[in-house]
Amino acid sequence: MSTFEHTKLVTDINHNLAVLRKSQPEAMQAFGQLARASLAEGAISAKNKELIALAIGITQHCSGCVGFHVKALIKLGATRAEVDEMLTICVYMGGGPALMYAAEVIAAWESMSAPK
Repeated sequence: MSTFEHTKLVTDINHNLAVLRKSQPEAMQAFGQLARASLAEGAISAKNKELIALAIGITQHCSGCVGFHVKALIKLGATRAEVDEMLTICVYMGGGPALMYAAEVIAAWESMSAPK
């Protein structure tokens, strides 16, 4: 697998969406608010919500989702073991395509969690 730079991908997505944030501020603010409300600590912890979001991103084949949710999980103190267990569920539910994205998640985790 080639090295896929998820930190750069997240930066590029944010940069590219700046145009949409300017032209459609109300819709983009609403999306941001939906994300914050959905991922907020509640009956399900914020970390578990991020694991769920990453699992959905994997099964939807979304590299941007991998980058954003791995970054959030690192910030929330998730462990590699927690991510690895979630990846096995993705593979169970999503088969071979999910396994390919599991490899991408592992690469993103290694790259984004490395000491800077």
